[in-house]
Amino acid sequence: MGRSDWDRLMEEAGSKNDFSGVIYMKKENEIVGEAAYGYANRSEKLPNTIHTRFGIASGCKLFTAIGICQLVEKGLLSFQSKLHDCLDIDFPHFDRNITIHHLLSHTSGIPDYYDEELMDDFEALWQERPVYTMRSSRDFLPLFKNNQMKFNPGEKFHYNNAGFILLGLVIEEQTGKKFTDFIETEVFQQCGMKDSGYFPMDHLPSNTALGYIDDEKGETWRTNIYSIPAIGGADGGAFSTAPDMIKLWEALFSYQLVNREITQMLLTPQVCVKDDVHYGYGLWINMKKEDIFKYHVMGYDPGVSFHSAVYPALDIKMAITSNEETGPYDIMKTIEDHF
Repeated sequence: MGRSDWDRLMEEAGSKNDFSGVIYMKKENEIVGEAAYGYANRSEKLPNTIHTRFGIASGCKLFTAIGICQLVEKGLLSFQSKLHDCLDIDFPHFDRNITIHHLLSHTSGIPDYYDEELMDDFEALWQERPVYTMRSSRDFLPLFKNNQMKFNPGEKFHYNNAGFILLGLVIEEQTGKKFTDFIETEVFQQCGMKDSGYFPMDHLPSNTALGYIDDEKGETWRTNIYSIPAIGGADGGAFSTAPDMIKLWEALFSYQLVNREITQMLLTPQVCVKDDVHYGYGLWINMKKEDIFKYHVMGYDPGVSFHSAVYPALDIKMAITSNEETGPYDIMKTIEDHF
């Protein structure tokens, strides 16, 4: 398929899903498709552009994993380092055998501050703890640090946001730097991701899409400023553009961020989630037969949905950002059907 074919496919996929956001794709070193839809600001009718910043929610877990890998490369810790040796915080009920590996692969067994098996409304977390007070990783500790383990370390996969909060705290303790400053300097700047950052919800920079939550009938809407933490952190909440996410993948796969050996650890399936779906360190890995079909990250928050992937056998990289709660998954599947 040529660029005009990909552009036409993106236009059809975006229109079909009444999409608000950006679809951006490269094959090898060439941009083969890019399209923007909807409004970054509905009230002012400001359109989204290819370079609009969007929240990417849990897509940020890859940044945290890369940061940890950089510390491993420097010899400050290893993937088998024990949590209690890396972090000077008391967790009265946590198993002392929890390792960095367990946290990176969602196999630690620690309690989560938002357990998707028990809750389905992320906003409910903030009824008694206002979102404007959630401005650092330590602010999340009271939500889970004194709770009981869910299972023994390494026993199984269970998606866990709190585990990445702890990884962010490990980065802070081992480097003496604020987590968000470390990632912006050691990851974003190293990739040339000039439009990405951890921006406060009440002080967003220009060209940033507001996140929108539609009511069930689609008749009214509100922004997500009161629905997610005031500023993102180690488990999610940064803002990025679709082109910046492609820069991240390109830097990762060319070993600009971490050396080859440790990058390959990050990209290795560490735990089987189900059937042909695995998890590495901070990213998902889908298999087809014996081969890796794609590496991908995704994120969902109130007013946010995001998917980005690399298809190694095809040398294709794709990012789909949105300031609504649905769209990227269906669009990605539509495009994949044409590979």
